[in-house]
Amino acid sequence: MRPPPGQVLHFSEDPRITTFVPHVAATARQPEAYVWAVDAEQAPAYWFPRDCPRVLAWPGPGTTAADRRLLSGVRVHAIEYGWLLAVRSVRLYAYRFDAAPFEPFGAPQPHAMVATKTVTPLGPAEPVGDLLSLHEAAGIQLRLVTNLLAFMDEVVASSLEFSGIRLRNAAPRK
Repeated sequence: MRPPPGQVLHFSEDPRITTFVPHVAATARQPEAYVWAVDAEQAPAYWFPRDCPRVLAWPGPGTTAADRRLLSGVRVHAIEYGWLLAVRSVRLYAYRFDAAPFEPFGAPQPHAMVATKTVTPLGPAEPVGDLLSLHEAAGIQLRLVTNLLAFMDEVVASSLEFSGIRLRNAAPRK
């Protein structure tokens, strides 16, 4: 599930939200209040239960041939084995918004879209469906690991592009 041009998505496990009011997230590193959404490129990073820790890795322009082989040349999303049941059973929904009130957030590469005014979805929340099937259809390898932080360490030490989300929920390093 990705938005078409001119739209952004917000993923949630709550299908009853009718209005999105800017707020400061509990984990925010900035004091501004936002409504958060993602574009088509960033949407796969949110094909997970909200609290599921995950590491995303993909080859970039500076990725070495050796590091590209770590990923088998494709984008990889890694989670811990303990989260697989939640990924398989979560009921995830997507809210569609007109992209006009949103602007890119994050530097040097934007990783989200934010609005500073209250926004209303274009329609009711849409069920996202089978998250494993979404990954497969997008050509994204979903990798199960014993320890996510150890995998993150390996990715950080490489020349791969990467992102870590909800890592505070990962099992401690061994």
